[in-house]
Amino acid sequence: IVTTPQDIALIDAKKGLAMFEKVNIPILGIVENMSLHICSNCGHEEAIFGVGGGEAMAKDAGANFLGSLPLEMEIRTDVDEGVPTVAKDPEGRIAEIYKEIARKVSAKLTQQDKAISAFPSITIE
Repeated sequence: IVTTPQDIALIDAKKGLAMFEKVNIPILGIVENMSLHICSNCGHEEAIFGVGGGEAMAKDAGANFLGSLPLEMEIRTDVDEGVPTVAKDPEGRIAEIYKEIARKVSAKLTQQDKAISAFPSITIE
C-alpha cells in the first residue's frame, strides 16, 4: 500500500488495506511517498505533508513499514525522461531508498505461502 503522510490520504490507504484484507490479499507493507520535500536549490528538507503517517498506519495495522520516499525534483525529472532513478544514479541517496524498499519487499515475498503465489497456467493462442 502506498500513501502520503496526509490524514486524507491515510484514510484512503486504510480503506484499501481493509479491502485487501477482506478478500484475503496479502499486504507486503506500507510505503510512504512524499514524506519530505527536498529543495532542489539548497537541499533543505521539510515535511510539508506531515510526519510519520505511513509508519503509524503500518504499526496500527500490524503491517511492515517498507520505507519513505521524499518529494524531490530528481525523481520527477527522471520519470519524465523515462530513466529510472536507480539506473541513473545507482549510488545516490534516492536509489538507496528504492533499493532498501525493494529488499524489504523481496524478503516479504520469500515468506509468502507458496499457495498464494501459485497462479494457473494461461495460454494465449
